[in-house]
Amino acid sequence: MLDLGTSFLASVSRDPRALAIVDGETRLTYAAWYARISDTVAGLDRLGLKPGDHLVTVLQNRLEAATLHWACQFAGLVLTPINWRAKPDEIDFAIENSDARALAYEAVSAAAVRASAAARSLPRIAVGQGTGSGTISFADLARPGAEPARPRVGAEATSLMLYTSGTTAKPKGVPRRHRAERAAALAHVAQNLYARGERTLGVMPLYHTMGVRSLIAMSLIGGAFVCLPRFDVPGALRLIAAERVTNLYLVPTLYHDLVHHPDFAGTDTASVRKLGFAGAPMTDGLLARLTEAFRPDLFVNHYGSSEVYTFTINQDAATKPGSAGRAGLNTLVRVVPLGAADPEATAAPGEEGEIAVIASGDEAFEGYWRRPEADAKAFRGGWYFTGDTGFADADGDIFVTGRVDDMIITGGENVSPVEIESCLSLHPAVSEVAVVGLPDERWGKRVTAFVKRRYGTDGPALDAHCRAAGLPSHKLPRAYVFVAEIPKSPVGKLLRRQLVAGAYEAETGAETEAKSKAKAAPAGEPTAA
Repeated sequence: MLDLGTSFLASVSRDPRALAIVDGETRLTYAAWYARISDTVAGLDRLGLKPGDHLVTVLQNRLEAATLHWACQFAGLVLTPINWRAKPDEIDFAIENSDARALAYEAVSAAAVRASAAARSLPRIAVGQGTGSGTISFADLARPGAEPARPRVGAEATSLMLYTSGTTAKPKGVPRRHRAERAAALAHVAQNLYARGERTLGVMPLYHTMGVRSLIAMSLIGGAFVCLPRFDVPGALRLIAAERVTNLYLVPTLYHDLVHHPDFAGTDTASVRKLGFAGAPMTDGLLARLTEAFRPDLFVNHYGSSEVYTFTINQDAATKPGSAGRAGLNTLVRVVPLGAADPEATAAPGEEGEIAVIASGDEAFEGYWRRPEADAKAFRGGWYFTGDTGFADADGDIFVTGRVDDMIITGGENVSPVEIESCLSLHPAVSEVAVVGLPDERWGKRVTAFVKRRYGTDGPALDAHCRAAGLPSHKLPRAYVFVAEIPKSPVGKLLRRQLVAGAYEAETGAETEAKSKAKAAPAGEPTAA
């Protein structure tokens, strides 16, 4: 397997004049982009970065973010991208956990970077305007005139490290080798039947495995990555029409927003012939709506993760709604009975269990970054246990039913209920709280907080509390349900599944009235209902 630097050189050799990337008014061919990437490699050298060093990026999808991605592949650096909405303590964690040697950021993340204690000790690459004083601007870093870059590492080197959340809300680093990244991109091309010269809407973030896969896949076919830094429907529709985008690879939430926007009907989307989705389940209604709206030649449900890019593929998603299909090109998949230690103990058709994939697949990672306890939980007998629950039907197709660890996937983002519960529990009116994901056509899962109140409060007040505490907007509950009791097991374990199933007792009218009257009770002196 080629390393990714050599892979990009092959793309330049095959298609030097093909359009490679679009960002606003900037349009670069593969040959021109290679020159820009080479300039960036030289700049990273001047910063003193060496193969194996981590570069943390806090960037939206833009030319500079994609250029840094490829420059790291040539230079042998480990790109470590994080959410551009990250809070200062999350930036601190990524820097310290990865032993990062430099950081790149832009205006949207500048305030958080300035507040990050760990960032102050690093060289900081400021991208674009409005970033304040970084160590060096990206324009200076990538000043023209460098010698053509040559790959410095092989296929076994680490390409990047993504972070994925766990039940404790402490992110886990997922290091991925060049060969696994390229194998995943090749499979992505094959499984989505991409042809030479495709154009994709580059809106899935480059800190997310879907965004990275789109970027690399386009390079393999001489295709174009059309940057959309932050999703907005009018901007997406404008780019689809103007750039003649041929394929979309999005989370269901973004599809929902596209087809339900008033501008959709008047936009020429005929160039889009292939649809793919991942990151969350898609409702039957949305599947039908998209099929009607686009009449795609191919509609792919991709089920996978940061750790092992492809688990399963359903290339005709609308025909069998809810089915994640069967194992992808580079893996084996099975459903193991819940709690089973032996991966050979396969669940019967229709029996819900934990979904496991072979750990030696070409797309697979080999273990979490400095998290042996996470490795011990995830790997058993040569198989990677996904933490997802599901079953195989009589045809052998996989259906995903939820998460073993109750992670909420909303709008394609992993959200830990523990973090939200911790935040809400600090409000003086909250006696107990449990957060779950309930089905939602737009978001996939709607973050819902079930709250047992000490005294009167309401959703807006709790939202204000969460915002003041620094909880990011995508983690805010979208609904609050006030209950008489939070369901628990005899040993006091929270029973989230009962909440999801509707097996809870809501506050009575009398309780609500009593707590509303007690709303003015001072903190620390709750009034009994």
